[in-house]
Amino acid sequence: PPGGPGDPAGQALPVESRPFASYGSALHIALPQAPRAGQLLTLLIDYEAGEGPGVCWLSPEQTAGKQKPYMYTQGQAVLNRSFFPCFDTPSVKFTYSATVKVPEGFTAVMSATSWEKQKDNTFVFKMSQPIPSYLIALVVGDIVSADVGPRSRVWAEPCLIEAAKKEYDGVIEEFLVVGEKLFGPYVWGRYDILFMPPSFPFGGMENPCLTFVTPCLLAGDRSLVDVIIHEISHSWFGNLVTNATWGEFWLNEGFTMYAQRRISTEVYGLPYTCLEAATGRALLRQHMDATGEDHPLNKLRVVIEPGLWGVNPDDTYNETPYEKGYCFVSYLAHLVGNQSKFDAFLQAYVNRFKFQSITADDTLGFFLEYFPELKEKGVDSVPGFEFDRWLNTPGWPPYLPDLSPGQQLMRPADELAELWAADSLNMEAIEAVDITGWRTYQLVYFLDQVLQKSPLPEGNVKRLSKMYPKISKAQNAELRLRWCQIVLKNNLEAEYSKVKDFLHSQGKQKYTLPLYRAMWGGSEATRALAMETFSATAPQLHVNVQNYVKKILGLGGAE
Repeated sequence: PPGGPGDPAGQALPVESRPFASYGSALHIALPQAPRAGQLLTLLIDYEAGEGPGVCWLSPEQTAGKQKPYMYTQGQAVLNRSFFPCFDTPSVKFTYSATVKVPEGFTAVMSATSWEKQKDNTFVFKMSQPIPSYLIALVVGDIVSADVGPRSRVWAEPCLIEAAKKEYDGVIEEFLVVGEKLFGPYVWGRYDILFMPPSFPFGGMENPCLTFVTPCLLAGDRSLVDVIIHEISHSWFGNLVTNATWGEFWLNEGFTMYAQRRISTEVYGLPYTCLEAATGRALLRQHMDATGEDHPLNKLRVVIEPGLWGVNPDDTYNETPYEKGYCFVSYLAHLVGNQSKFDAFLQAYVNRFKFQSITADDTLGFFLEYFPELKEKGVDSVPGFEFDRWLNTPGWPPYLPDLSPGQQLMRPADELAELWAADSLNMEAIEAVDITGWRTYQLVYFLDQVLQKSPLPEGNVKRLSKMYPKISKAQNAELRLRWCQIVLKNNLEAEYSKVKDFLHSQGKQKYTLPLYRAMWGGSEATRALAMETFSATAPQLHVNVQNYVKKILGLGGAE
């Protein structure tokens, strides 16, 4: 239009909606004449949204406070196309602004560098840095905030704000400072955290300036802050340097896992970080055992045909880009052979590609350019470890980083699990092990070993439950997940109610799907438990999670 947006002298253009994929359609706009390269066009699109999967409307009973409704958006991977018309691909970055009017008694927040409240309960947001479409996010609800650091506050429903402030006061700044020291300046201004209602399907979503996290992180003892370290690490890897296609999601997640574990090593030390990485490796093992190693999703470069019917990038979400990606980045560090040199490379990499969307070829090309002596040596084609094999061959990572510094924490957990798996329990030896000082990941590692050895001999799990109320009555979600898995694997019917309670209390995908798989793969009784629990909790689950559960239970649903 001649005078800018909304000028009545603007020209109306013919549009049509054409099929694109099972997750969205394409809006085709006919321009009056072919534009020149570099010419600026202003398009004004009048649209209405609200029914699509990217916009989640929660009834009061789905919130923590149970008084008022709540809405949030979740863009990753390709859901923001149902929230507003956009180039919904991570290969395109742009700034944005938004004006949001909400009813009295509600507050709006967005992933933006600035926000101000104007009259009539209207909020104005601006994001001054270019970001891909999937990182635009909006929440409207009865929410309040509290400061927890010089550039951080927590947002939550009023009933959760005290717990959120207590859990995160002072810790976020510490992680940001370490991140900046390792990876370069934090460019997003603020780093705020929003505690979502219990039905939020993810652990966290790294929306810039405003990370969304599950309320499961409010464990009361700061034991799950590593999830926050993960989301903070996305400030450099994912949000600043972004995968150009979802088929190379490992560029976001593998680098972020590596960055998370670098920060964790600086803050908590190497043994604890190796232990956390060992639980990650166990998740990768479980995933590959469940799908078969040679499943095409178990490659770092996944083929997602653009517009191909049915291949929704969301359905490719699994442990591989995270943990196999972490192994590949660790392999690159191993090739360099010197931690501070590799840290310097990561900083140069972020600086070189910031605000861009890149492919694995860009990443690996830059790596070889940065270390010409490694390029000379042909490290990209070492037999068995070829970069091409890492990217394009499914299966277990060819290289595993050394996690032996975690042995001092793993060994006692391994030994204790052995004792509990014995046919006749050596209670004297068991009682000699004091687990009161074990931190979350040591307990998680112990429970993973018990689960691997399950079903245990008759009666053992019942005794274990009685002996360690710290585990069997835990409020910590990571412990509750493992305990529920152990209960199901051992048919401990007396504690099936714990599985039901856990699934009623939250809807995180990573906790929900494994439990339904375990119930469905178990006895008549556990199958009945699955059906009963799902019919009671389905309305409070995210639509994607509902569909995945339906698929597990053979109820149709997800293709």
